[in-house]
Amino acid sequence: MARARTPRSAPARRSPWRRRLVLSAQIAVALVVLAFGALAIAVYVARSQLPSFEELKSSPNGQMIRVHAADGSVIVSMGPSYGEWLSYDSIPRVMREATVAVEDRRFYSHPGVDPLGIARSVLIRYERGRWIQGGSTITQQLARNVFLNNQKKFGRKFREWILALALERKFSKDQVLELYLNKVYYGGGAYGIDAASRKFFGHGANTLNLAEAAVIAGLVKAPSNYSPTADAQAAVGRAGVVLDAMVRHGSITREQASEADPQALRLAPEPRQNSARYFTDWALPQLDTLIDETQAPLDVWTTLDLGMQRDADAAVRANAPDGAQGALVSLDRDGAVKAMVGGKDYVSSIYNRATQAQRQPGSAFKLFVYLAALEAGHKPEDSIVDEPVTINGWSPRNDSRRNSGPVTLRTAFAFSLNTVAAKLGQEVGFTTIADMARRFGITTPINTHPAMVLGTSDVRLIDMTRAFASVAAKGVAVTPYGITRVTANGQTIYTHEVDRSHVLVAPYVAAEMTDLLQTAVNTGTGRAAQIGRPVAGKTGTTTSLKDGWFLGFSSGLTTGVWMGRDDARPIAGLHGGTAPARAFAAFMKPATANRPIEQFETQVTLPEWQLEPDEETYFGQPDNGGAMVDEDGNPVAQAPRDEQQQDEQAIRPQDSAPQQLDDLIDRVTGRDAPQPRDDRRDPAAPVRQPLRDDRRDGAPANRQPPRPLQDDRPTQ
Repeated sequence: MARARTPRSAPARRSPWRRRLVLSAQIAVALVVLAFGALAIAVYVARSQLPSFEELKSSPNGQMIRVHAADGSVIVSMGPSYGEWLSYDSIPRVMREATVAVEDRRFYSHPGVDPLGIARSVLIRYERGRWIQGGSTITQQLARNVFLNNQKKFGRKFREWILALALERKFSKDQVLELYLNKVYYGGGAYGIDAASRKFFGHGANTLNLAEAAVIAGLVKAPSNYSPTADAQAAVGRAGVVLDAMVRHGSITREQASEADPQALRLAPEPRQNSARYFTDWALPQLDTLIDETQAPLDVWTTLDLGMQRDADAAVRANAPDGAQGALVSLDRDGAVKAMVGGKDYVSSIYNRATQAQRQPGSAFKLFVYLAALEAGHKPEDSIVDEPVTINGWSPRNDSRRNSGPVTLRTAFAFSLNTVAAKLGQEVGFTTIADMARRFGITTPINTHPAMVLGTSDVRLIDMTRAFASVAAKGVAVTPYGITRVTANGQTIYTHEVDRSHVLVAPYVAAEMTDLLQTAVNTGTGRAAQIGRPVAGKTGTTTSLKDGWFLGFSSGLTTGVWMGRDDARPIAGLHGGTAPARAFAAFMKPATANRPIEQFETQVTLPEWQLEPDEETYFGQPDNGGAMVDEDGNPVAQAPRDEQQQDEQAIRPQDSAPQQLDDLIDRVTGRDAPQPRDDRRDPAAPVRQPLRDDRRDGAPANRQPPRPLQDDRPTQ
């Protein structure tokens, strides 16, 4: 009987959870392999797109603007500051080791990203509930500073990892550290260890000692908190942390750390904000209209002469009255601004009174009155009667409170006779004078009231200086400029070109105006502006002694000076012929010392007789007619003429003209003293009317001898 066959046992069936675990592991491995492959591809692509080492060296972060004076020296650096690039071998060992110890102690062992550092950061985040440490390596920080930003987003962090890995695939550790130390931000606008060392310690980074290196290395974590200039105590405390890290890292011994004394370090003083900043504040905004470059670092080459700037600053400080401000602008013959002072102290007031303030110019505005008269056909030798005049209810009077009868235009201008200016304005038209002022560069509104001839419209100092410079340029327009060229990464992207094609008045008109201006300096109200060489200029003093002006030119240099209070309160003794004229002379003497002496086209011609100069020269009344007009230039009520005459008689001294005035004339002309003569006119004789001469080459043929002055002139 056959035996029955025993059935085989069925294979044991695998549990579902084990199958899922194995499948999950396989998927995870596949994902890791894919992720690693993707990471490798991403790193390879990033590496291929990275700039070269030399390109990274020459591409600072952010736009830096270095402003150079005319001699090439740096006046000021705006934006980020970069020092000298130091190669790895030139960087002091203590600086390299301090940075590695405090920022990334496993720098030489990780591939650009430190997994242990990331794990530690995540653990602290879990324990504290917020991010305390980022776990960023030196390479990651370099990638973030050069290519990314500081946004705390995972996407930015992932790109940072890719770039860090790519950087270490392309560059050596030494190159990465060299880039980092030369490009990382250390606070105070300083990028790189050399800029930081020069800012905080006053010397290059190649001579840093251990204590200084510890201070600088400690700044990276929080530049604004640990900056020595902001919080010296915090900087010292952070330097101690760096020294302890160096000891733990084995870079230095405990004895060396103890010998380093960050508290004994002496910080470099902060650079003083001097008056040159008035110039840079005016010039740099012009870059927006001159160039389009907004990224590359710029070198801006300017017209500023630092020697002249120092002299201008000293002249304003030394001569401005107590409680008053002062401003000065000096232009070369092509319009180049050689010096600009906008106030007595930039630190206490950055308001630029040379380019922003609008003040009344007083009799300095008569430049445009006489330019209009000369262009209309008048000559300096033309005769006009200095007599009482009323125009639309306005009756100006001279500062001497008397009238001199027939005078030449030269005499009237030299001694700033207000009645003559008013008559000329009425003849040529007040609108014509306003147009002449605009033609010569006055950009502020100009009223056309009759009193405008005495300077009742507000103007800017730089505009008035420009007008006088255009007269000096024989009637060709002069435009002030401060930037000569701009370079970006060594390439010139802008060069200034001087335009000499805009003729404002005929050359003979400018020459005649210069003749009048030089007479005002030699014998008139501007005698305090004499500098031992030919000078042409004009004073200006406003109502109640609120403003004092002097503007003039010599040897190709035109300078304007203004003084007054910001609140427009009167200043006792302030006249254009005093403090402003003295400041002009104090500046122009050294400014023109190395320039050849230039004679004007017309020699000095004295007035046909010597009038008593404007009383502003001797601390008298302002030269815009006293209180004849209100703030808007409208006429105000005046005493009747007979009362005025009584007042004038009361203040006239009865002694004869002082001998020193005659001596002055003799010295200027080099002639012998004239003999006394008795040629007083008959009081009953009629007053001569002004004569006009249409000829261009001489005085009127029918002009009568001038009426001599009575012996009732005021003494000096």
